[in-house]
Amino acid sequence: MDMQGSERIEAPVETVWRALNDPEILKQAIPGCESLEKISDSQMAAKVVLKIGPIKAKFEGAVELHNLNPPHSYTISGEGKGGLAGFAKGGADVTLTEEEGGATLLSYTVKAEVGGKIAQLGSRLIESTSKKLAGEFFSNFNAAVTGGVETGA
Repeated sequence: MDMQGSERIEAPVETVWRALNDPEILKQAIPGCESLEKISDSQMAAKVVLKIGPIKAKFEGAVELHNLNPPHSYTISGEGKGGLAGFAKGGADVTLTEEEGGATLLSYTVKAEVGGKIAQLGSRLIESTSKKLAGEFFSNFNAAVTGGVETGA
């Protein structure tokens, strides 16, 4: 399953880039995230609880950053195992573009794959849930980034 989208963030590219690499901000932004710990500059361990249709699962897994091109783009990929519920893995190519007025356009292309019981729920439910979760993530991320930014007079 593939998804694309963008989010305008009222903050400079450098601020958005730092936030994309900050485990505390990512933890706030990821729906259902219980913990996100930085292991190295490009690796994190995550625990996320998600409800997809009738199935609620706790996923534990690793997140890795690749193709780093600070402060303009990177690829984030991860894989999580949810016990009997199955697994989820995927990644996103994220690009930051400076906009007029000091804002940043964050564009993303997401590829995701699920297996196990979750995969039996049907692609329409999985796709709609994925789009909802992606929307929540970017909305939460935007709020986390802009909530701490002071506007100069």
